[in-house]
Amino acid sequence: MDTFTEAKPFQPHADYAADRKRTFHELEREITRGSIDLPLLPVIRECMQIPHCFTVQCCCGHFVHDQEPDPENLSLPSHYAGTAESLRYRVAYLAVCIRDDKRGRELFADLQALAKQEPGYIQFGSADWFWKRMVNTYCIQLEPERMKDQDSGMVSLSEARTLEKIRTIFFDRVAGIIRKHRSLLPEV
Repeated sequence: MDTFTEAKPFQPHADYAADRKRTFHELEREITRGSIDLPLLPVIRECMQIPHCFTVQCCCGHFVHDQEPDPENLSLPSHYAGTAESLRYRVAYLAVCIRDDKRGRELFADLQALAKQEPGYIQFGSADWFWKRMVNTYCIQLEPERMKDQDSGMVSLSEARTLEKIRTIFFDRVAGIIRKHRSLLPEV
């Protein structure tokens, strides 16, 4: 399945407020069910406070192999040295719908700049299947450049370890961007 395309230009989104409210209800259900990867909950909760965006979908990235076949596992590939030579990597990403206004465009630029920091592994763009459901939905993802348009692919144990290291930095930087945009809100 293709998960990535170049970032599309903003389009009018008359139903932004209604889509945001509906998506929040869906997200709260997923959080209650435990369907959101635990490492991402703080970022998602913080993002929910920002009026110029909302989370559509996310994944912290998963490494799947014979010793760890659960596609939702949170095991680190470094734990499997000597037992697995290759692993299936399921993309780490945050998909957000961004409002077309000054703050939304600043968020867009911040996420785009993050991707430029590690272009071999981080991409920022759109996904056609998200976009068809809701315009102005963008994805920041962590995946080897050669696999950027797939939702998973095979990596060597060495590359999995690299992804493991970059993933921590990646989500720390995403969290920093979200905190920055949260801090731009006026005091209530």
